[in-house]
Amino acid sequence: MREPVRGFGSACHAGLLAASAEVVCFMDADASLDPGQLSRVTAPVVDGSSDLVLGRRVPSEAGAWPAHARLGNAVLAGSLRRHTGAPLHDLGPMRAARREALLALGLADRRFGYPLEMVLRAAAAGWRIGEVEVDYLPRKGRSKVTGTLRGTLTAISDMRRVMAEVRAG
Repeated sequence: MREPVRGFGSACHAGLLAASAEVVCFMDADASLDPGQLSRVTAPVVDGSSDLVLGRRVPSEAGAWPAHARLGNAVLAGSLRRHTGAPLHDLGPMRAARREALLALGLADRRFGYPLEMVLRAAAAGWRIGEVEVDYLPRKGRSKVTGTLRGTLTAISDMRRVMAEVRAG
């Protein structure tokens, strides 16, 4: 499958629309996450104890997660905890939920705000949101977000916009 519209959220949402499984997963494809650990993330959704589960990244070695990216993530996770009550410490890129329920959330962002919007809308809908630890490995290649100033600023801008829109809506 190919998604012609640029944007992280566009790619994620195209995958969601194309999926046929009852439980769907999202995961960065930069080798920083081990797909063999998806069962850790899906298990609470499958057993019905959670509606949305995020993988809390645990660096596997020094340098796997740059300090500036870890700090930004911690600030964002703290804000999410305060505003949603979701017990999150990471806006993890590995996540799982039921496909039909995700579609019903009406996710609209097609840029870097997509994962944040998913958590905000899920919390607003009363979903049980959980977190499990997953290994975080050194990525392959350069990050579009943390690897460039423009990428970092774009992601921050997208997330601020999504936070404001969901709070106002």
